[in-house]
Amino acid sequence: MINAPSWLDRSEYPFTSRCFDHGDGRMHYVDEGQGPVVFFVHGTPDWSFGFRHLVKALRGNHRCVAIDHLGFGLSDKPPQADYTAVAHAHRLQRFIDHLGLTDITLVVTDFGGGIGLQHALEHPTNVKGIVLYNTWMWDLMPDKRFSRPSAYGDKSRLTKSVHAHYKNALPDAASRAATFACVQEIANAGPFWNAQWERVSQLKNIPTLIAWGLTDRFFPPDLLERWKQALPHALVRTFPDAGHFLHEEQPEALASGIRELVAGGRMH
Repeated sequence: MINAPSWLDRSEYPFTSRCFDHGDGRMHYVDEGQGPVVFFVHGTPDWSFGFRHLVKALRGNHRCVAIDHLGFGLSDKPPQADYTAVAHAHRLQRFIDHLGLTDITLVVTDFGGGIGLQHALEHPTNVKGIVLYNTWMWDLMPDKRFSRPSAYGDKSRLTKSVHAHYKNALPDAASRAATFACVQEIANAGPFWNAQWERVSQLKNIPTLIAWGLTDRFFPPDLLERWKQALPHALVRTFPDAGHFLHEEQPEALASGIRELVAGGRMH
């Protein structure tokens, strides 16, 4: 088991901590509610805490599963582990198999796009829907995008208490091996993402919601346009005043979009 640290505010994150014992290390996750599966896949330096508003909003009628990638959140952080995007995707697939998750609605953002959508590319019939926002699935190097993401359009949403849950999860240099590896992956993982992008047409039969925080400098609207061209069937919602972490700034709207996508109804 993975014991919850003393700094974790259970009123903010009132979920049962669970453990998937992968050979590379123990991975923390939450599995809340019953119903259609909604599977949340985070990026860096995020963890399942970032999805807490969505889980609380949806768990009454959905099974909400959110895992912390190895090296993030409450998962183990072995310094010599393989933290490449490919390795994260492989571990995620092992986790899906372990829980026997079926008819999944994938919710992916940031590095979670390439990591989570690998399952959709390899097992499209197991994915009922996709919600993606402020993410990518192609080589970023030609775009020369090296500025830090503008994390919040409305910085008042990032309170000291909330910020502490991100800082405390990565308290020192030794615990930040995975986040450092993500920075390196911007340069190194291009072939992985480009191989995925060559297969993006396989996602066209999966109902998709594309949401986008427009004040995100690292993932500006031209990346949104690339997704729209690749997935012309997708429904699109933009948030002019939001930044990179829509699940922190616009959780109510995201939760509403997820409900409608899962229900298969017309989204407005």
